[in-house]
Order: sequence, then structure tokens, then C-alpha cells
Amino acid sequence: MAELQQLRLQEAVDSMVKSLERENIWKMQGLMFRCSASCCEDSQASMKQVHQCIERCHVPLAQAQALVTSELEKFQDRLARCTMHCNDKAKDSIDAGSKELQVKQQLDSCVTKCVDDHMHLIPTMTKKMKEALLSIGK
Repeated sequence: MAELQQLRLQEAVDSMVKSLERENIWKMQGLMFRCSASCCEDSQASMKQVHQCIERCHVPLAQAQALVTSELEKFQDRLARCTMHCNDKAKDSIDAGSKELQVKQQLDSCVTKCVDDHMHLIPTMTKKMKEALLSIGK
């Protein structure tokens, strides 16, 4: 049961990341490569100046990738805390003498609620990241 819930959430997150890549990251990557190529066209520039120019071209994409990574880590941390709480409740129930089947159902229900709650966070997280990516790309 928990594996199915995890898969459902993973597919939703993967879909969000693919959407961000298609709509934002790839465009930024194209801009970075074109910018880097133009750095190499300045015949008056020294090698150091060309490298500095290329490094400047890479900054927005690096910031975008760091932003997405950071948001996904925060999301994973929140989910891990939620499922850890479920595990703690299940352990407490077993310690209190509850039957194993009852505890398993309680754990499954708790994990399903964690996943449902986090599924609802994905649209807001996506919107927030898209807005941040657009501001980086400017």
C-alpha cells in the first residue's frame, strides 16, 4: 500500500519536473549556450575575459537548478517528517498492545494522508518555482 502511494507521488513530482524543464530550464539552457558562444566571438578578448564571460552566462541556469533542487529537497523533507510521524504513531500503538493488522491499517491510512496532503502542495510549489525561474531568466 505505502509503495503505491509513494509511486503516485513520485509520478506527480516527475511530471512537475519535466514540465519545469520543458517550459523553463531548456529555454535557459539555450540562452546559456548562445551567450557562451557569443563570448567566444570577441576576437579582442583575452582568454581570461572569455572564461569570465562564459561563467556569467552559466549563472542563471545554475541558480535555476539550485532553486529546483532546494524546493524538491524541502518537499522531500516535509514528506519524510510526515511519514516518520506515522511510523512513530504505529510504534506507539504496537507498544500499547494494539494488534498488528490494526496498526498496519492505521499506518497505511496515515501514509496515504501524508501523500494526499503533499499531492495538494505540488501545484503551489510548481507555481512558486515557475515564477522564481522566470525572474531568474530576466
